[in-house]
Amino acid sequence: MNKHNAYRSILYVPADNHRAVAKVLGSPDMLGADCVIFDLEDSVTSADKADAREALRAALAGERPKGRILVRINPLDTPWGAEDFLAVLAMMPDGIVLPKVDKAADIETALSAFEASDAPASIRLWGMIESPLALMNIGEIAAMAASADPRLEALMLGTNDLALQTGTPLVPGRAAYIPWIMQCLAACRAYGLALVDGVYTDLKDMDGFQTECEQGAALGLDGKSLIHPGQIAACMAAFTPAKADVLEAKAICAAFADPSNAGKAVLTVNNKMVEFLHLKAAQRVLVKAGLADATQ
Repeated sequence: MNKHNAYRSILYVPADNHRAVAKVLGSPDMLGADCVIFDLEDSVTSADKADAREALRAALAGERPKGRILVRINPLDTPWGAEDFLAVLAMMPDGIVLPKVDKAADIETALSAFEASDAPASIRLWGMIESPLALMNIGEIAAMAASADPRLEALMLGTNDLALQTGTPLVPGRAAYIPWIMQCLAACRAYGLALVDGVYTDLKDMDGFQTECEQGAALGLDGKSLIHPGQIAACMAAFTPAKADVLEAKAICAAFADPSNAGKAVLTVNNKMVEFLHLKAAQRVLVKAGLADATQ
């Protein structure tokens, strides 16, 4: 997981919803979301895809707000995928989201397209895990983060697609999904990737949404995909560490950064013994709090 990036709240915005796009880009902090994904795929009809692409190009030509901007393209093997990819590269987003990643070869194809296009390394790649085949291949998919082009930064769970393809209902508690989520989390952590939870589609059920956010945070996920700005605040609250945990993490990072402790593998911080594994855990807390290091 990139130590300088938080992935707590990731807001989807249909690229053909001009009012919503303008609202996000007109907000200094993108309505409070860590990341925004302008969508050219599922939320845009086939007839509107070309117009949506051009409208997004025009919208992103202006001044951009603080926060990370990504674009979800159509799969590269569809009639719109290649043109989406080239057009979006020219928009210089922070990342491209590749949907329907079933196997490592799908990531490899995207990385080859980046290389052929001489795309700057600053444009990262996110992949969507949406099928039973993707779950079966999750280790090999995540391992693409260790390829010659380490552009792969995060994976996103497409839980609604998984529900459709497996026939497993998304019910409160998501008990049947926990083994799949943890399988994906282990693969992501093995290769330093972030893992983002799927969307919650019932906009009227804020209690259920909050519960699912808290579940995702408790399981160790980095954040959640959102479909409405009204979900941002509750999501941020669930995935942002408590103030006490942030203060403790800062103290641990500061102790290891103190020149007087150079070369020491074990320290005492707030009357607790800490070692390098606690430093790594503290750094992760600060990332989830939206802080790049202990000095912020």
